[in-house]
Amino acid sequence: MKKKSYKGSRCVKRSMSKCTDGVARTYNAIEAKYAEKLEENPDVKEFRCQVLLEGLEIGEYSSDFVATKMDGDLMVRECVFRKHLSKPMTAKLLDVSRNYWRRRGVTDWGIVVEKKEAADGEESIAQVSGDHI
Repeated sequence: MKKKSYKGSRCVKRSMSKCTDGVARTYNAIEAKYAEKLEENPDVKEFRCQVLLEGLEIGEYSSDFVATKMDGDLMVRECVFRKHLSKPMTAKLLDVSRNYWRRRGVTDWGIVVEKKEAADGEESIAQVSGDHI
């Protein structure tokens, strides 16, 4: 979850067939890797990146990924670096996102974090379901 006007890092644009507008816009390695996972997932029909959360009192923020599954249900994922999970503002924003989507009937909400670095230096990601946090 990030501010609508986020300028923290370079936006990487990649053509992806399941991305609703055809181009996935990611801002870090976790988002880029997760976009690949969504693209390859047979249970995902389509996905959107950086989806604006309308009507928030705290400002204009967006969720990192909103995917439509083959059964029509929505799945929301927020990408967070492990080192930021303990920061109060990160926790607050994740709660805001979870509550926003829950009020809209979305039950499949979760967090994506990077796994601890593998021995080969390859970065990978891990999902944490919102229902089990």
